[in-house]
Amino acid sequence: MPDGPYRRRSARVLLLDDADRVLLLRLLHDHRRPKRGHYWLTPGGGVDDGEALHEAAARELQEEIGLIVAPEDLGTPVATTSGYAEFSWAKGLFRDDFFLYRVTAHEVDTGGLQPYEVKQLTGHRWWTVDELAATTEAVYPFGLVPLLRDLLAGRRPAEPVLLPWHH
Repeated sequence: MPDGPYRRRSARVLLLDDADRVLLLRLLHDHRRPKRGHYWLTPGGGVDDGEALHEAAARELQEEIGLIVAPEDLGTPVATTSGYAEFSWAKGLFRDDFFLYRVTAHEVDTGGLQPYEVKQLTGHRWWTVDELAATTEAVYPFGLVPLLRDLLAGRRPAEPVLLPWHH
């Protein structure tokens, strides 16, 4: 995995419900050009200066889906991915760290989204692992299906799993 300095660090959450489904958000590649399509991604986002990864993940859960979680309840990351990307708003080395959190159920509330996020986010869905394995839609991070299979089987890695970069 490339070492920093990172242009952006993100803290993301693999949110699983009692039916062993993972929550993914549907985002446009470019809200100004919706015909460029969309992709599915776990809840989460950028880490603010001075903010710990688990604090950022908990904050993002509250902002993006209305779920309040104590940062310490997220534990340590179960996976990470990093690489170079170029976006309209930034280019450079990016890194995403993924936490695992389970809920009985959760009704998604996007009322805490920032205005720019409202333009990007077009929906959400709870996915089974089999549905993810069969879809032809873009889903990030790459390697999500085998990671989820291991986690659902109770195999939590001692160190974060290194996932392939998706850009």
